[in-house]
Amino acid sequence: MFENLSDKLQRSFKNLRGQGTITEENISDALREIRLALLESDVNLNVVTELIEHIRARALGEQVATALSPSEQIVKIVHDELVNVLGKDTARFQKSSQPPSVILMAGLQGSGKTTTSGKLAQWLKKAGHRPMLVSVDVYRPAAREQLAIVATSINAQLYKGDTKGEPADSKLVERLAKEAKREAANYGCDILIVDTAGRNHIDDALMAEMAMLKKLLNPSEILFVADAMTGQDAVNSAKAFNDHLTITGAILTKMDGDARGGAALSIRHVTGAPIKFLGTGEKPDAFEPFHPDRIVSRIMGHGDIATLLERAESTLDRGKAEQFAKKALSGDGFSLDDFREQLRQIKKMGSMKSILKMLPSVGPFAGMQQAVENVDEGQFTRVESIINSMTNKERQNHELINGSRRKRIAAGSGTTVQDVNNLLRQYGQMRKMFKTMGSGGGIKAQQRMMSQMQGRQKFGR
Repeated sequence: MFENLSDKLQRSFKNLRGQGTITEENISDALREIRLALLESDVNLNVVTELIEHIRARALGEQVATALSPSEQIVKIVHDELVNVLGKDTARFQKSSQPPSVILMAGLQGSGKTTTSGKLAQWLKKAGHRPMLVSVDVYRPAAREQLAIVATSINAQLYKGDTKGEPADSKLVERLAKEAKREAANYGCDILIVDTAGRNHIDDALMAEMAMLKKLLNPSEILFVADAMTGQDAVNSAKAFNDHLTITGAILTKMDGDARGGAALSIRHVTGAPIKFLGTGEKPDAFEPFHPDRIVSRIMGHGDIATLLERAESTLDRGKAEQFAKKALSGDGFSLDDFREQLRQIKKMGSMKSILKMLPSVGPFAGMQQAVENVDEGQFTRVESIINSMTNKERQNHELINGSRRKRIAAGSGTTVQDVNNLLRQYGQMRKMFKTMGSGGGIKAQQRMMSQMQGRQKFGR
């Protein structure tokens, strides 16, 4: 998401290391590189210019903390200024005094409005709300059917409506919107999410229809959905929608792709509207609130442990985790069945790449970050297939697995005997590590065991 920007900023900070004081000369060199890093990450030029001037003024005008080196001081200043650009606080939802509160989804065609509407409904359901979805896109073929599929996949209420063979125009859009709001109230839904029509580009007809919906529904939120991979085009579109409708927030989609992050740093500054959510994948739960301080932490290479812990808390089974911990630390209670269950629990949190990217890219995690791109996501599937090919007795007692059994397991899982051997070796190392930790065998023994396991980022090494 922000890897390119983060890498470039880290290089610019390195040039200040070893400097005794911050001077006009050395700060200019660092700021030149920071400016280039921001521009290459597709941050709006006006945003970059203003940000650089703020950093320069603070770096030269403030009393430098004696406990901080010049590079550390610049890192702190850049961090603070980036937080100011993105907004210091996590954006909150506005609600109507008379339910249902209406959320109007706006954006160009292809930005991901329909999928994002479903993700938002899923997120609201988890938060205890009762959302209803409706599509008023009567122009794009199968647009309303697409939302119906999304609603079914997350078990959300949907107002289908009947077009009754009417022409696809604003009158039909108006009728569907009215009926949906009435139906949401009748079903006791406190939120109505309206998936609107998009265009390949902004035109008067689109804006006129959006203005009509705004007046008709009196939405508490108008959320602009932008494809983060379009960079400055997303920022320009956000400004156009904001000029016509006054958006209340933005949602950036496809942040798990090759997005350079510039849109995230530009939209709030250009529109004044906060970014409220990020779409980080295709699955319904690949959706997270936008926390400015956490995003800046990722950009600065400090990771995002808070979001990682929240994701773990919401997806992992606490009871199973506690049960596993007791068994693992008790000595020999950690079986291959337990190993498989832990793999399944980890998979619930998302891809291994997404998990590793939330760890800091500095200190003891630096080497792990460098190996992120080499992570083999299929490793979990292969390991689970191998364990599935074992009998119950073999999973409970791995010592039963002799040469002939290994051949059978490899054939049954579509892997090789070497793959089976590697899995059993790694499993054995984990058992020893847990046993050492459970018996209080000392920090050095644990560190030695951990060092033996490091470096095997890919299955089979």
